[in-house]
Amino acid sequence: MVVREKGREVPTTWWSSEEVHSIRPRRSTLSILILGLFLFGLGDAVIISADWGVTPWTVLADGLSALLGTSIGIATFIVSLAVLVLWVPLGEKPGVGTILNVVIIAGTIEIFLPQLGSSPNPLDSIFRIVGGTALIAVGSALYLTCNLGPGPRDGWMTGLHRATGKPIGFVRGTIETFVLLAGWLLGGDLWVGTVLFALLIGPAVAICLRITAAAASQDGTRVNSD
Repeated sequence: MVVREKGREVPTTWWSSEEVHSIRPRRSTLSILILGLFLFGLGDAVIISADWGVTPWTVLADGLSALLGTSIGIATFIVSLAVLVLWVPLGEKPGVGTILNVVIIAGTIEIFLPQLGSSPNPLDSIFRIVGGTALIAVGSALYLTCNLGPGPRDGWMTGLHRATGKPIGFVRGTIETFVLLAGWLLGGDLWVGTVLFALLIGPAVAICLRITAAAASQDGTRVNSD
């Protein structure tokens, strides 16, 4: 069975964890989680290499990297840790997936971005943005279905939603608007690629989740989304 949560359908699969905060997930679940996070980080790195604007949260990381004189990978790690700190007053509990999200995505960007080089022309930039978005969508579908805890950003969003009573769409929109503005003011790369990603990522993740649902070998119930 597949149900809808936060506007996305997240199927339960044979690799989905039955317990969100399990500290000893099955090897199959952990392997797919790591693969999904790796693909997410690789997709982010590909989009950054397009040099045509980056994903909304990476705009903030990009601006912070310029301010601190660090790489975007390290800045992404710092942003994720900072968001996790914001979980504390909200009473949110991280899972294995939450912690690995912080480490693997930032680490993948740090390792692979220097290998990708910069895009040589606009056509290549568009190809990288679309390809990077596809990688993030596939990675998201794999990560979401593992059910091992939300990512730092989504955990903060849902925590604020519960604490304030405001609609989740309003909370998400407010957070991402603030993040984009802060990143842009810090000098983050906000341009056409950011808009393209924002338009493509929702439908792309939905398609990948539907494919995952169709491929799932057993029925399931709702799992928490990232």
